[in-house]
Amino acid sequence: MSEHHTATDGSPGPDTAVAHNARVWNYWIGGTDHHPVDRRVGDHVAGMFPVIREVARADRLFLGRAVRLITAERGVRQFLDIGTGLPTGDNTHQIAQRLAPGARTVYVDNDPAVLAHARTLLAGTPEGTTDYIHADVRDADAVLERAARTLDFGRPVAVMMLGILNFVLDTASAREIVRGIMARVPPGSCLALTHPTFDADVGGEGQIPAMEFWNEHATPPITARSREDVAAFFEGLELLDPGLVPCSQWHAGAGAPAVPQFGAVAVKP
Repeated sequence: MSEHHTATDGSPGPDTAVAHNARVWNYWIGGTDHHPVDRRVGDHVAGMFPVIREVARADRLFLGRAVRLITAERGVRQFLDIGTGLPTGDNTHQIAQRLAPGARTVYVDNDPAVLAHARTLLAGTPEGTTDYIHADVRDADAVLERAARTLDFGRPVAVMMLGILNFVLDTASAREIVRGIMARVPPGSCLALTHPTFDADVGGEGQIPAMEFWNEHATPPITARSREDVAAFFEGLELLDPGLVPCSQWHAGAGAPAVPQFGAVAVKP
């Protein structure tokens, strides 16, 4: 099956007067899709919490390791990447299709800036399929209904939720989102998730003032959570080794430093 269609739903264009997470994150990982306001806020946050650039890079490297493991070791050929962010090198579908050319990927984001770059996201192998949905993770029913046009929910799906639930400020609501999505995918499906933490044992206490500044000067608002709260997103799933750890250390080899961003991959039994 060949690659196909972007979403064109008449969404408003990007707001370049206010710093936005997707563009600031792109700035931190060395991308080019950002504006002066994003760089100003990004530099200020990095001045308050210098490790944030390492967090951003570690999160991106986690994505690559997780997709490769899910594709090569778990045999999953379908990916639902929620909270896509702006495309950079080695996006989910590109990593998966190098190992399995027929892999299917659906990207989901509610940021108009990402919508504007959807065509870049959709360039894949002739055998594979990619699609983009402009939607909010809080409307999981709509996400899954539209994803079903590309993905076969009778076969395992890897749900990628990297750095997205931190924008759902209510923890109970965030848990319900994960629970609802994972209830709709079959056994053998995977959940890959990263989330910032304020836990001091991984250096997260410095995120608190930085996040307060972010919430006053940028959008969308963000929150960090404890290890216990992040672990609760995996209830009912089987964590793969090494479990819930700083995403910089997940399958990264001995000596990798810890960053205050947890990451894990789990399988639905």
